[in-house]
Amino acid sequence: MKHKDGKPIGQTDKNRIVPMAIIFVVLCGFSFYVGGIFCSQKSRFAFINSQKSLESPKGSFVASLQVKSTSFPECSSEYQDYTPCTDPRRWRKYGSYRLTLLERHCPPIFERKECLVPPPDGYKPPIKWPKSRDECWYRNVPYDWINTQKSNQHWLKKEGQKFLFPGGGTMFPNGVGEYVDLMQDLIPEMKDGSIRTAIDTGCGVASWGGDLLDRGILTVSLAPRDNHEAQVQFALERGIPAILGVISTQRLPFPSNSFDMAHCSRCLIPWTEFGGVYLLEIHRILRPGGFWVLSGPPINYERRWRGWNTTIEDQRSDYEKLQELLTSLCFKMYNKKDDISVWQKSPDNNCYDKLSRETYPPKCDDSLEPDSAWYTPLRACIVVPDPKFKKSGLTSISKWPERLHATPERISMFHGGSASSFKRDDSKWKKHIAHYKKLIPDLGTNKIRNVMDMNTVYGGFAAALTNDPVWVMNVVSSYATNTLPVVYDRGLIGTFHDWCEPFSTYPRTYDMLHLDGLFSAESHRCEMKYVLLEMDRILRPTGYAIIRESSYFVDAIATIAKGMRWGCRKEKTVNGSEMEKILICQKKLWYSSNKS
Repeated sequence: MKHKDGKPIGQTDKNRIVPMAIIFVVLCGFSFYVGGIFCSQKSRFAFINSQKSLESPKGSFVASLQVKSTSFPECSSEYQDYTPCTDPRRWRKYGSYRLTLLERHCPPIFERKECLVPPPDGYKPPIKWPKSRDECWYRNVPYDWINTQKSNQHWLKKEGQKFLFPGGGTMFPNGVGEYVDLMQDLIPEMKDGSIRTAIDTGCGVASWGGDLLDRGILTVSLAPRDNHEAQVQFALERGIPAILGVISTQRLPFPSNSFDMAHCSRCLIPWTEFGGVYLLEIHRILRPGGFWVLSGPPINYERRWRGWNTTIEDQRSDYEKLQELLTSLCFKMYNKKDDISVWQKSPDNNCYDKLSRETYPPKCDDSLEPDSAWYTPLRACIVVPDPKFKKSGLTSISKWPERLHATPERISMFHGGSASSFKRDDSKWKKHIAHYKKLIPDLGTNKIRNVMDMNTVYGGFAAALTNDPVWVMNVVSSYATNTLPVVYDRGLIGTFHDWCEPFSTYPRTYDMLHLDGLFSAESHRCEMKYVLLEMDRILRPTGYAIIRESSYFVDAIATIAKGMRWGCRKEKTVNGSEMEKILICQKKLWYSSNKS
């Protein structure tokens, strides 16, 4: 059938479609435009109403985030040694296989504490460095297990109101000094500045790391929270760098090819078990040409086996397996004497290039990032150093202290990294530190020892403090650009961390915390309240926090800090910018009114 005008029924007039389509598109575009204006204006008005504007001398306005004032309650006194991610109260949830219960297991957000961790009864401000290396107040670390169980090894002893540290250890009951003297004879590189950074796995009370400080070597002392009770807390109370950690199923939070030396003194890590993954992890974090030092089983088993509750045949077998594994990882025996054996990691890639595909352990494939070290599972494969970095090995890198200001080769790994940016960063932090010392006269004296830079880039803050009686833990966010290899190449120490979670340390272990734009960078992920409560947990009473932040966040930080019993004052930056401020805060000493 057809219409009376002759067109078929059901066929739309094509001449009418085009103008209708145009009108529809125009109307849609106009509605989006009007809606966009309305929404942006609505957001703008909401933004203005929810914030306070600060007028600068030039008449410009700087927005400031406002939060509700809150007074945080005290935690129960049973939480005085609370370590949220390594909490013994939560161990039963995790298996004992490979000691996974000692790894980081952080509580979910709904279980996080919103209270202030109290100090022990009788807590006193810590003894000042360097006296603190040899003694600490008993009431600050009131744990007797080591004193009782290790008394014959002279780890520590209690006298009156103090713990004394004679410098003993399981493999050096007569003193750590004599032990390290022998080690230096075996490794001359410990004397000439070649070796600067070290890691001590299973550190006890960190006497080895404490002794090395006088020899120009900076050590990360590593131990889990276990039945030894507060090894890491003792170390930090003494003013010696330390962190909670265990080699179990995940990589340690350090980049590859970073430490100049690794040490195990009867740390009882089963190096040859589980496909050799523990020794493979030491290989990963050790710099090419770096040294691995082992004392204790199975070293010197011919003389020692009777005291190890084993047989000489078992110890001989263990030693042969260890030597075979080390050879397969391109380690070579460097030196040995009495209870100490030293192996050296291959200084170049010649050995790795000769490994066949049938070799076990195999080389890691390209899918495994060498520096990925935040909740990264251990794998039984060899991380081969990148051959393009020929000046990062121990035999090629500058010796200490020249390496502190020499531009690291690995700065080229990330976008924007260059010699000029490195020098600018160095110069900037020298000015900032000079300014900080005017704001906090205690900085640069023995009143401040343990310091953390919570979000470093190149380690410039720490580098500017190397002539002061401090050590600095440089933290690089696991979500930020990985600049931690540069920190280690400078001869400094640090760790990866995600500030949405608690840090791997005990309460009251740092004298000063420093951050530079941390909330600007992480506020979209991490709630400010929890970051500040974590800062309060790890900061010592009377300790300082230097918060360098966008003016937008400063007032909100000060409000929360007041609820944590901190005293804060706002200061100008060196250049007097209104867009950035410095908040100087000091934690007050208070005692718990709650009892467990």
